[in-house]
Amino acid sequence: MRVFFTGGAGKAGRHAIPHLVEQGHSVVNIDLNRLNHPGVPDLRVDLTDGSQVFNAMASHASSAELEPGTGVPRYDAVVHFAAIPSMFLTADNETYRVNVLSTFNVLDAATKLGIRKVIIASSETTYGVCFADGEVRPDYIPVDEEHPTVPQDSYAMSKVCNEATARSFQARTGFDIYALRINNVIEPHEYLAYAKTWREHPEVRRRNIFAYIDARDLGHMVDRCLRTDGLGYQVFNVSNDDSSVGLPSAEVIHRFYEGIPLRRPLGEYETFYCNAKAKRLLNYAPSHGWRDLP
Repeated sequence: MRVFFTGGAGKAGRHAIPHLVEQGHSVVNIDLNRLNHPGVPDLRVDLTDGSQVFNAMASHASSAELEPGTGVPRYDAVVHFAAIPSMFLTADNETYRVNVLSTFNVLDAATKLGIRKVIIASSETTYGVCFADGEVRPDYIPVDEEHPTVPQDSYAMSKVCNEATARSFQARTGFDIYALRINNVIEPHEYLAYAKTWREHPEVRRRNIFAYIDARDLGHMVDRCLRTDGLGYQVFNVSNDDSSVGLPSAEVIHRFYEGIPLRRPLGEYETFYCNAKAKRLLNYAPSHGWRDLP
């Protein structure tokens, strides 16, 4: 597939794009920064400018695409990962403005150009735990896609708004639009720095619902979305199968989730951020993890 990938130079994108290329996709990175990956053109686009988005999505991406002489090649899919990626990076209203407007522009251009597969990055923060003022615990565990999304912060608010926008565009077009509620993205080199803390201080993972997603498995998740058609509008949690702490699940529940309803029994180290829907509908199968370290 020819893929218009926004935010490919970011933490998630710089792992997802190489994986997609390895799987045979042709990817163009749309970002304010360069990825500099072999065979992946970099286009500098301000996604808050709708005219730039539409123009880039309807144009050649490199000189190599001129050689066939058959006109501008069409994109088969859009993956929208670009965003201000967290709280505390700029003013709250700017975080909200950039994230909401850029997502509208990408969805608007993609659907008007007839691109029938769009994947957008949502977030674990939509569940209202990560950036809450004080401690907020989930309504139940494990947290699945049916859990309420009532956050307090502008970043998560923007993601909830983006999901509503995506659902509206899907209702208008009938295209496949999937929103990924991505948990805390961890790159392979970070495990060495984090593993000791995760084992000895599990409380630091409370705001992430004791979960994580390996950046390499996130690339696999995107590929599974690209290869799975006909689901309409869907929201998927994205996490690894295990928790991000050394404690067994029963001990995590005892220390942090006492009194919280347990929807079903959990495995010894099973994630509290349920990824069963992605496994069922997409054949998602994460294969990496921090427990692989000694």
